[in-house]
Amino acid sequence: MYGNDDYGMSGWMWWWSAALVVGVLVLLGGLVWAIVVTTRRPAGPGQPVPSAVGPSAARQILDQRYARGELDTPEYQERVHTLGGAA
Repeated sequence: MYGNDDYGMSGWMWWWSAALVVGVLVLLGGLVWAIVVTTRRPAGPGQPVPSAVGPSAARQILDQRYARGELDTPEYQERVHTLGGAA
């Protein structure tokens, strides 16, 4: 009826079908990649992720900042007192 043997599908229609499949796969891969990137929390250089959440983790971070010199002694003692510990 159409004068070709591929049931009405011309050569360009096959290319468009293949491009559509590839495009959908690229979009799905991009979506998975975006979800993985936004949900993981890697530690920065020299900053391990605390294993526990709460006062002990906060105290560990505070001790690290004091050791690096980011906090002076009075500020460190004030923050330790705020956390409920002894300096």
